[in-house]
Amino acid sequence: MIKKLSFFISIILFGSAFGQKDKEVLQKQNADLKKQISTINASLNQTKQESKLSIAYLNAVNQKLTLREKVYNNTQKEKRFIEDDIYTRQLEINKNNRELTVLRKNYAEILVKAYKTKGVQNKVTFILSSKNMGEALNRIEYLKRYSEYQDKKAAEISNKANEIKKNIALKKKYVSEKDNLLLNQKKDLATIEAERIQKQKLLEEFKKNEAKLTAELRQKQTQSKELERQIRNIIAEEIRIAKAKEEAERKAEAERKRLAEIAAKREKDRIEAENRAKIAAAEAERKRAELEAKRASDLAAKRAEEERKLAETNKTIERKEAAERASKEAADRARIANEKVASAKANEAAVNKTNDDAKDAAEKKVMKSYGVGSTVGNNFADNKGRIGFPVEKGTVTHRFGRQPHPVFKNIVEDNIGIKIAVSPGTKARCVFPGIVSNIQVINGSRTVIVRHGSFFTVYSNLASTLVKANQQVSAGTLIGEVGSDFDGSVTLDFQVWSGQNPVDPLGWVSY
Repeated sequence: MIKKLSFFISIILFGSAFGQKDKEVLQKQNADLKKQISTINASLNQTKQESKLSIAYLNAVNQKLTLREKVYNNTQKEKRFIEDDIYTRQLEINKNNRELTVLRKNYAEILVKAYKTKGVQNKVTFILSSKNMGEALNRIEYLKRYSEYQDKKAAEISNKANEIKKNIALKKKYVSEKDNLLLNQKKDLATIEAERIQKQKLLEEFKKNEAKLTAELRQKQTQSKELERQIRNIIAEEIRIAKAKEEAERKAEAERKRLAEIAAKREKDRIEAENRAKIAAAEAERKRAELEAKRASDLAAKRAEEERKLAETNKTIERKEAAERASKEAADRARIANEKVASAKANEAAVNKTNDDAKDAAEKKVMKSYGVGSTVGNNFADNKGRIGFPVEKGTVTHRFGRQPHPVFKNIVEDNIGIKIAVSPGTKARCVFPGIVSNIQVINGSRTVIVRHGSFFTVYSNLASTLVKANQQVSAGTLIGEVGSDFDGSVTLDFQVWSGQNPVDPLGWVSY
């Protein structure tokens, strides 16, 4: 039974070690969540009174409430881990108490036995009453071991008592932690309830002002449609001009290429004529060397055959030696002739290469002088998902596409971009290198369009601009200061266009 109980406690202790790690993770998460809540509170405190009926303000309240609920849920989990620790400590205390009871019982039996035999506790008498030296030594060893056994049992009792005290102290610590946690939970619940009431009041305020806000929202949508129409026209005109330029450049390029090819052919013909004599001489030299090599090779073969035939007959030694010398000389001439062929071929190849290189260089020079060459393409599309965000810090309150209004369900928004709520004074920045295509002003609000090859980025609802038309801009160039929307919130309208089609900016920027 004791073994089973010990095994059960070991499993709980093993789980408790992992539980402690999980508890630390939860505490870290809660610390991060509370930092985020603090940041949102600071942002809300800075918001003007008139912007409290804005979607940005409502989103911030919703976000704060969501974070509060996450903190509360994490605290609930942390409480369960602490309760597990308390339960584990109580099991350890019970186990230690049982072990201490057994130790004390055994120690009491030792003391009773020692008391009953106290007549022999006089060590000197006990040792001197031995029959011989061997028995005396054994009694000395016995007394020594008996004394060590008593000390060991006393130390075990002391250690076990200390373990119990330590576990009781830890249990009290966990109980105190739990009490503090419960107190914090009560505060968190009160805060969550207060923020839910705040959210409900805010929604009620929206409902009270529904007619006014709806009218303003529809007016804003009408302005957005007008702005969209102007943007479409501007982009269409940009594309038309770009295509016209491209077509004109294509025709000019084709004409330049035609003239360049004529000039290049004339220059290559001139170089070919200048080098024709060198090429012909090199070719003639190669052919002569090949003919000479063939004759030398045939002669060497003939002499070698004569030498072989003489070797098979009984001719005089002098004639054999003469044939050998003739054969060796013929072979040497053939080798020299072959070397000349190789040299002639190399010379001919070098002459031809020099001629070809001269013609290629002349062609490139002529083409360059006529301005014929490839143009560098735009790489906006290659950076999809890695393009910078248009503000340093902000919250997306309205996403791309057709979707219901977050408060007024009878209104459907059709967004061709995203809306980003920012702090007052925030400046929009260019997300990618390009050229400022156009700057529009509608009802005092400014819109900047930047061209990136066949792509465009649009920065709307600006109170002021920091760039001008046809200005070349880089990623991070400040475009202008973000202005207030009709509901008082400071919001940037940001769009990305692929040609004449708006696309979801969140699929392109790094957010």
